[in-house]
Amino acid sequence: MIKKVVLVAVLGSFLFLTSCKKQEEAKQEMPELSPETNEPVSNSASIGIPEEEKVVVPADGKYPVMKFDKTEHDFGTIAAGSKVNYSFNFTNTGEADLKIITAAGSCGCTVPEYPKTPIKPGESAKIKVIFNSAGKHGKQQKSVTLRTNAKEVLTTLLIKASIKE
Repeated sequence: MIKKVVLVAVLGSFLFLTSCKKQEEAKQEMPELSPETNEPVSNSASIGIPEEEKVVVPADGKYPVMKFDKTEHDFGTIAAGSKVNYSFNFTNTGEADLKIITAAGSCGCTVPEYPKTPIKPGESAKIKVIFNSAGKHGKQQKSVTLRTNAKEVLTTLLIKASIKE
């Protein structure tokens, strides 16, 4: 009986200590906030993001803005095994250079091509999305997630298709 009580006490202490540690780690991951705006100063607390990909709040407060003509495209019905592509047009309507840090498809069948150089305010560019329907059938919906230096860091583009066999 005493062994059970000791075992329960040890397990309880272990759970308590590890939960406190997780809470402390979560606090350390919170970004530093600006006292004036209460917005993150940077996302340097982000784990797993290389230093050159971290988005920093601009000192002058001027951000780029990525404005798309549309963020969703339906290819309609396509033949199984075909490759189709669509270019999403956008304009930087903000006040700073727009940098696309990464663009990632939701699966290997969806491949984005994006500008690697900054897009100046007022300039337009394209994100080309190539979809390979090999091995797919029926209705499909895939996405491309863009990570940029805009205030809205993440943007999602959607493509749809109905694949006939």
